Amino acid sequence: FDTQDLVFLESLASYVALAIDNARMYERMRTAEENLRIEVGALRADLERRDLFPEIIGTSSAIRGLIRLMESAAASPIAVLIEGETGTGKELVARGIHRAGPRGQGPFLAVNCGAFTPALLESELFGHERGAFTGAERAHVGLFETLKGGSILLDEVGEMPLAMQVKLLRVLQQGEVIPVGASAGRKIDV
Repeated sequence: FDTQDLVFLESLASYVALAIDNARMYERMRTAEENLRIEVGALRADLERRDLFPEIIGTSSAIRGLIRLMESAAASPIAVLIEGETGTGKELVARGIHRAGPRGQGPFLAVNCGAFTPALLESELFGHERGAFTGAERAHVGLFETLKGGSILLDEVGEMPLAMQVKLLRVLQQGEVIPVGASAGRKIDV
């Protein structure tokens, strides 16, 4: 090789080095673009969640986990049990699940079961037939039937008498209520 070949190889090496640098830079840019797409997708999903559950405030991992559970519950037709101490937002969670689910256009009602006497609560939830008890001059449709196509939150269920909890179990398992004084059940959609 002579000097002219050395000059040619040095020129060629500089072009090859530039091409290699450009290829590496292109790969970094492509990776950064893909990461940005993923981040934008996550931000859009988070924004949609916030639209579904605007009353749930927070960004901690516990809140994000709660929102994922709420989304899962909203997508399912099953009854949901929400547990928590007084003042922890059980009703907010129930309203969010209701609004985000297929029943979102239907009515929503929260009932504090501890605020009613057992007899009144049974009549309000399940209804009663005319003459079922003293003062029952006409039939009364219960809340389970009234809220057709909607959702009901039964707060403080543990305050219900056990006999009424058994009737509630029938509602959950078979989707029917038996009004006080009735001999047959009625199908419900709540």
